[in-house]
Amino acid sequence: MLDMKGNTVTYFGHSTFSLTTPSGQVALIDPWVMTNPMCPEKLKKVPRLDVIFLSHAHSDHLGDLLALAKQHKPQIVAIFETCLWIDSKGFEEETKPMGKGGTQKVGDFDVTMTHAFHSNSIDDNGQRIYGGEPAGLVIRMPGGFTAYHAGDTALFGDMKLIGELHKPDVALLPIGDHFTMGPREAAHAIRFLGVKHVVPMHYATFPVLVGRPEQLKQDAKDIAGLEIHALKPGESL
Repeated sequence: MLDMKGNTVTYFGHSTFSLTTPSGQVALIDPWVMTNPMCPEKLKKVPRLDVIFLSHAHSDHLGDLLALAKQHKPQIVAIFETCLWIDSKGFEEETKPMGKGGTQKVGDFDVTMTHAFHSNSIDDNGQRIYGGEPAGLVIRMPGGFTAYHAGDTALFGDMKLIGELHKPDVALLPIGDHFTMGPREAAHAIRFLGVKHVVPMHYATFPVLVGRPEQLKQDAKDIAGLEIHALKPGESL
């Protein structure tokens, strides 16, 4: 049984999640919302937004960040170079840049930026801008509940260190294959992390993202006590 300590994690589809704390603060991870084909209509209007956490700036993760930032003026956490670009769009007061290995407190949340093996760039009206390195995010919420959002990543051995240092209660892991880990690699990531609760993400949005939760369950069936929460968009923990 996953003890959420009064917090809520809601899946918007693809790699987008909201985090809501007992006090009512709301964060979005990788805010692809209004233009996300997997996001239910009921979630496309965001009534409150205090923080945005961005793993990297590809369009299916950066998503509607600028529109949401204009509407809500949330604090925006991303790697340094991506924050410089966001600053250039008029949000110098909102950005909270950081680097891998660093930790900062943003509202009700403590966030540590971790490694991810992927790429990172920004499509700025057809011009491709360097966005710094991609990242994962360990986010600690009130009561000590800790979520690890792996971003877009390949499997890497230092996931063991993330598990040892941060002991996440739940891991949000890409399984789609092609651009990220597939189910077989994600199952090994679960072993490295030592986590017992996993939410699959970054699958089925596009035809090339062929990995599925059923495959992950099969590949991870040897892991004692594991619960894979195959949330449908709109469902919550």
